[in-house]
Amino acid sequence: MPSSSAQDRQVSIWFQKIQNGEIKLPRFQRHQAWDKSRVCSLLDTVTKNLPLGVTLLLDVDKEQFVSRYLVTAPETQSRVTEHLLDGQQRLTSLWRALHNNYDGLNYFLYLNTYDGRVPDEEKTDESEVWYESRWTNKNGKTMPLWVDEPSECLRRGVIPMHLFRPGDISNEIEEWIDSALSNSEPNIEEENYKGLLKEWMGKQEKLKNKIRDFRETITHFNLPYLALPAQTTKETALQVFINMNTNSKPLSQYDIIRAEIEGVKGVSLDDYQTELDKKHPAVQHYFELPFLILATSALIQGKLPSQRGMWDMSKEDMVDNWDKMSLGLSKMAIFLESQAIYDRSRLPTNAILAVIAALYVDIPENLDPRGNFEILLKKYLWSSFFTDRYENSAASHAFNDFVALKNIITAEVKTDGSNYTENDVPVLNRDLYPLSTDDELKRVGWPKRENIRGRGIMAVFSKLGAYDFADGAPLTRQQLIDGRRHYHHVFPDALLKEVETESYFALNCALITDKTNLNISNKDPLNYLKDRYNWTSEDIVNARLQSHLIPLDELKCGDYTGLVGEEKIEKVKSDFAQFIAKRAAYVAKSVEILAEGRDITASEIIRDVDQQAIVAEEPSA
Repeated sequence: MPSSSAQDRQVSIWFQKIQNGEIKLPRFQRHQAWDKSRVCSLLDTVTKNLPLGVTLLLDVDKEQFVSRYLVTAPETQSRVTEHLLDGQQRLTSLWRALHNNYDGLNYFLYLNTYDGRVPDEEKTDESEVWYESRWTNKNGKTMPLWVDEPSECLRRGVIPMHLFRPGDISNEIEEWIDSALSNSEPNIEEENYKGLLKEWMGKQEKLKNKIRDFRETITHFNLPYLALPAQTTKETALQVFINMNTNSKPLSQYDIIRAEIEGVKGVSLDDYQTELDKKHPAVQHYFELPFLILATSALIQGKLPSQRGMWDMSKEDMVDNWDKMSLGLSKMAIFLESQAIYDRSRLPTNAILAVIAALYVDIPENLDPRGNFEILLKKYLWSSFFTDRYENSAASHAFNDFVALKNIITAEVKTDGSNYTENDVPVLNRDLYPLSTDDELKRVGWPKRENIRGRGIMAVFSKLGAYDFADGAPLTRQQLIDGRRHYHHVFPDALLKEVETESYFALNCALITDKTNLNISNKDPLNYLKDRYNWTSEDIVNARLQSHLIPLDELKCGDYTGLVGEEKIEKVKSDFAQFIAKRAAYVAKSVEILAEGRDITASEIIRDVDQQAIVAEEPSA
């Protein structure tokens, strides 16, 4: 049998073959599994023209495997010439992202130089691939609206990825550019109209060239492949597929830096790490120690908490700063526990960990200043959970927030002699990064998944104690370690499934101890919960429910016994919608207070929101 041959192939050729239906996938391959962050990383690699791994093809005369098309590829029923054995995730991600046809997701190329929110002196030629989640609001509009407005996209420095796909799309690009720059087009009545028009047309041409350059990079990007000849037996092809997908554990960045430090300083990083873990055991609950050590060390040296920053930092200084870094991590863990965030699985975003740890290096020990700066940390923490600041470019955003926060803590002075303020911290600037609204909170998915906003919502309940429904015990780290807390539906999942309504929302979740499910087919939520938990007095029960910001009136929605058909469907859906809306209002109010650095109580939140609702319903004089 002839041996396989390595060959080059540009993205444009891959796309032509996908478009023509010449490439298909054997059905034994899993479906697309890459998450949005990994898709962004892939696209970053392509736009920066960095190398990718080799894919594996099987040349096809007659198909040996039952096959399927790549997701969203045209089903042409044309003759298949190749089966894709390895590389499905890369090719599918490229195809879908460059056509922007993911459900509920749009991809963009962020160009710092076009971002209207960045001061001119801070603008660079850096680019990065971003994503934006989409949803449909109650009026049927796809949110956020700015994604579909070219001028608003350009103001944020982002260009849709579908404008960079290979092919003849010059008209589409020109229409987008015209719309993106329409707000700045000069009026014929303006003074010096010709000069302004020439300047505007120059902007058009510059943007067009920028898009063209990135399109050229993507179109001609080389994604090489190995091709097994068509004579390869099915058994051999399967064995090669298994071998290609079973790799030994590669060296990590930490492994390489560890070796570098041992060579330069003659000390064992493993010994240092073991001592840190022994002395400050709470730190390891929040993330892997190697990452936290490197990211915090990088920030202390004024480097990005990213791979690039970690490579660039001085390894000698890293060792010299070890005690300060270790103490910062310890204080970070204590601070997070004070905010009732106990472990990695409940942490909304790990981007804040190194920032807080590195800031503690400069926060004084004496009580009054430390207390004031910890209020600042609270504002930072909760703002990070409930804005979209860390949805994209988490490392660079964390770095910029760190620098601004450090300037406040160390009382740095601007060039004009004024002090830095909270408004200089991007994540605390509400004009740039507003807090999540009720409407956004209603749509947040199940918090057990990696979901910043979903986990943030659960963190609010945890901050209030999240008392167990059955035994009344507050949430603790030990309960989480022992597995005694579980994610439960407040409105019963079976009941909502019966009326074909999605139940997996963060606002329908409570983290409580496990109990055996009972038959709930005709029960309203309150009676369902009463049957599941051995409750005592009504006041105690109400206090436990309120610690999860569960609206009691909306929970007492009436019995569904005897209701059938549309009558039951409408009542359950209406009751559930009212429950979610009220709980969203409670959480939004909590977030507003927490992001101001203040503490919250369930009774205060519920009282204020309910009073506001009463006032809103009163007829105006």
